[in-house]
Amino acid sequence: MSLKIIVLAKQVPDTRNVGPDAMTPEGTVNRAVLPAVFNPEDLNALEQALRLKDANPGSTITMITMGLPKAAEVLKEGIFRGADKGVLLTDRVLGGADTLATSYTLAQGIRKLGDFDIILCGRQAIDGDTAQVGPQVAEKLGLTQITYTEEILECTKEKIVARRHIDGGVETVEGPMPIVVTVNGSAAPCRSRNAKRVMKYKKAATTLEIAAASEEVQAFYAQRPYLQLTVWNAADLEADPAQIGKTGSPTNVKSVKNIVFKAKENKSLTGSDADIEELIVELIQNNTIG
Repeated sequence: MSLKIIVLAKQVPDTRNVGPDAMTPEGTVNRAVLPAVFNPEDLNALEQALRLKDANPGSTITMITMGLPKAAEVLKEGIFRGADKGVLLTDRVLGGADTLATSYTLAQGIRKLGDFDIILCGRQAIDGDTAQVGPQVAEKLGLTQITYTEEILECTKEKIVARRHIDGGVETVEGPMPIVVTVNGSAAPCRSRNAKRVMKYKKAATTLEIAAASEEVQAFYAQRPYLQLTVWNAADLEADPAQIGKTGSPTNVKSVKNIVFKAKENKSLTGSDADIEELIVELIQNNTIG
């Protein structure tokens, strides 16, 4: 049995060091000032895909990402680890998208890609922590979903069986194929780059980069189609302009703050209503809660 697997991945800003310029005046993340990294839980999802590929000879993994042209680095990283193809969804009109607009765009990309058996993605991205995109993609495609997955235990053309984390423990569930599966950070970490694949695909480039290159470079890639990363814009996706980018995003971010927790002196409370109320006010004011 061979499977057609799609992995949704995202290039995210490294949120470990968020400065005052991390947000644009329009209320979106200023990705230009933050280092870009492969979203951690998407790597966990990629590992589950690679395990399915290993167990089912002839299977293929296609990675899809949405973002700026530089987000193609995520596709290359996935290919270095064992994915087969990469598709970049990029267009100025896709910028500023919240989870609703992002999931719509990804769903359009999946529809254009065509036949598939299983879609895998990380539970959430570290730049938003909403855990909404995977479930929203499933809803837009009319598919069953399994969330908070730690391991895929069994997979056939008809169903998958997965172990998922829930509050207080774990549970084993099954769902019909095709299906969307979101994967936790507690799942197995992704394998390292494969040295042979790095050597083979190190010159992989997007069709945008190739089109802008010299005729000699274009001829080089024409002879090596496996090095070409597909690029689709909003028109290619036949996307509804009202549902993409900032226009299709009802969410507006008011501010972004970097909260650092520091140990301070102990405080003794009497247990009185006044002391409790004072503590709650203090915790809200210093962003510990609220």
